[in-house]
Amino acid sequence: MPLARIDLPQGRDETYRRAVGEVVYAAMTETLNVPKDDRFQVIAEHPGGSLVIDPGYLGIVRTRDAIIIQITLNEGRTVAQKQAFYKAVADGLNARVGLRREDVMITLVEVKKENWSFGNGEAQYAT
Repeated sequence: MPLARIDLPQGRDETYRRAVGEVVYAAMTETLNVPKDDRFQVIAEHPGGSLVIDPGYLGIVRTRDAIIIQITLNEGRTVAQKQAFYKAVADGLNARVGLRREDVMITLVEVKKENWSFGNGEAQYAT
């Protein structure tokens, strides 16, 4: 049920974009108990100036390669699960595409289950 929005600086090739999506999906299934085949992602590239990421907020030095990952998901994960997810994504992106851990910003947006419709105009998870 999560929806991942991944925003990248412009100029990344398809192999890079695919790898980023795969790392995020693997981390969700491994740490957040996301079911297999529950993969919904929007991966967008942005030209210079339209992806604004502060280069030094909270003392973390970010480069022009920095990305933003926003996951909308059902509420209910523990803080430990979220921390494991953040680490899995940062470590996975570093290992897979060479992205610095400092250049990975992640936000989680938690919603109630009834806030999803996967088609047919129905709220499949509403109780």
